[in-house]
Amino acid sequence: MHGLVIKNTGSWYSVKTEDGRIIESKIKGKFRLQDIKSTNPVAVGDRVELQVNNEGTAFITAIEDRKNYIVRKSQNLSKQSHILAANVDQAFLIVTVNYPQTSTGFIDRFLASAEAYNIPVTLVFNKKDLLQEDELHYQDMLIHLYETIGYECLAISAETGEGVEELKKQLFNKITVLSGNSGVGKSTLINKVLLANYMRTSEISDVHNTGMHTTTFSEMLPIEEGGYIIDTPGIKGFGSFNMEPEEICSYFKEIFEFSKDCKFNNCSHTHEPGCAVLKALENHYIAESRYNSYLSMLEDKDGNKYREAY
Repeated sequence: MHGLVIKNTGSWYSVKTEDGRIIESKIKGKFRLQDIKSTNPVAVGDRVELQVNNEGTAFITAIEDRKNYIVRKSQNLSKQSHILAANVDQAFLIVTVNYPQTSTGFIDRFLASAEAYNIPVTLVFNKKDLLQEDELHYQDMLIHLYETIGYECLAISAETGEGVEELKKQLFNKITVLSGNSGVGKSTLINKVLLANYMRTSEISDVHNTGMHTTTFSEMLPIEEGGYIIDTPGIKGFGSFNMEPEEICSYFKEIFEFSKDCKFNNCSHTHEPGCAVLKALENHYIAESRYNSYLSMLEDKDGNKYREAY
């Protein structure tokens, strides 16, 4: 029997079978995924084979080949990965300029990880209704930066509904993973998109102006008009994983374009003479924030450990 993993609560997985049933399942045996040690060998979005038992539950006996997946480094286990979702058509990264603030380093790490697996990303700037004039100006600057690089950006308010209809149109008949820091409003946005109070929401912690976790597991939520949203737990840091230092440059679109003109083929874009990337940085064709994110990911590889967002 074949099915689609629609929910992961740790040791159990909810699998939707081809005939529409939901069967609670566990992993049978050990899985190895392309030599990656993963904290969750089976991920939401995986298509799997099942062996149903007499109790009405099942064992997952095999995982079908994935077309892609988005992965981050486990926060607690530096040499292990955590797969956020598999077999997705696109990713929407929910970010907030404030309440809480999403760092550009976090955004850039997510974008680089998505680039590594050819997953298109839309940046969704939420909580527009809460921003002061100077914060709106900063948001406009960020949107201009990322649109110039080639990423689609949307400015919305999940609370008031501004911009949500435009966003919804891009979700229909696609499998979309939603991610972001804790407290950026993913659950509120899902409420609006699904037109029901499907997810519970929680207030921002006033003490630290940071988010409180709402989602504690990944889940695939059907959209009435067709398609799925994959909701993932809010995450505070996004460590790079399974990337070689020489590859990281290619996951930063604009840095990679300028790197083609570097004097040396093995240029690290940190100190070498004739480096076109450093020249572009000096001439403001590459944003300093993006270059700092690139350096931060290089440091990850040197230290071989998890780092929080730059």
